[in-house]
Amino acid sequence: MVKSKYKAVFYIVLSAFCFALMGLFVSASGDLPTMQKVFFRNFFALFIAIVSLKKSGTKFEIGDKKNHAVLFVRAFGGTIGMVGNFYALGKMNLSDALMLNKMSPFFVIVFSFIFLKEKLTPFQALTVAGAFIGSLFIIKPSFSNVELFPAICGFLGGMGAGLAYTCVRYLGQHGVKGPVIVAYFSAFSSLFALPFLIIQYKPMTLVQFLMLLGAGVSAAGGQFSITAAYSHAPAKEISVYDYSQLIFSTILGVIFLNQFPDKWSFVGYVIIITMAVLVFVYNNFLHVENEKKQ
Repeated sequence: MVKSKYKAVFYIVLSAFCFALMGLFVSASGDLPTMQKVFFRNFFALFIAIVSLKKSGTKFEIGDKKNHAVLFVRAFGGTIGMVGNFYALGKMNLSDALMLNKMSPFFVIVFSFIFLKEKLTPFQALTVAGAFIGSLFIIKPSFSNVELFPAICGFLGGMGAGLAYTCVRYLGQHGVKGPVIVAYFSAFSSLFALPFLIIQYKPMTLVQFLMLLGAGVSAAGGQFSITAAYSHAPAKEISVYDYSQLIFSTILGVIFLNQFPDKWSFVGYVIIITMAVLVFVYNNFLHVENEKKQ
């Protein structure tokens, strides 16, 4: 049990670095249409997922009808979340956009309560509310804020990602292999974005193509890692470590994009991360108390 949790922590920190790197590549790809970025990011990731399936000898097995439905919801929620996140990445500071996406663990708590019937305590409800307040410091809701719409898209992207990760947790518990989940999601997202790509396609420079290639490769690494993480431990026990992505994205944004978050964004970061740490400490406390009772 402990060994499995250590593996989950390792995988979720690795996924945080991969997704921060993906965000950097997406931001650096310039003013390409959002759906074009989504398509190429997932097309490259799909190729990697197929190679992984063949190399590991994993059969593309999903299981019963309920697994099929959950996998579809995972793919749809993840795709909508990605569209919102990529749009925000193209319009906002890198660390701000990724921090809004990091609302996903709190949505995991909410969706796990709704769909997986996992217990939601008043304390957890308060931390979710606190995280929402923190997100407002990053969104800065006002009609004079030119980044308001991208920020809202980024927030909704976090919601979609939270729904997707809840489904990943369910699928991992019901025997669906990680490479199968990644391959299905990548194929679904590519097909979803394809019509928009055809209509809105914008010629790319070699550098832009390489940036999207890098986004696809790093995203595949992030997907495999996050899938492994949530398959080894419940989201409520490890989600706090996903906030290491803020450290990675801030460093990458400063070094490569010359982006510095403003003071209100930092206030939002502190509030959201504090809520995440409180949830983590609370869950550990409950775990210790439950062991004492046994």
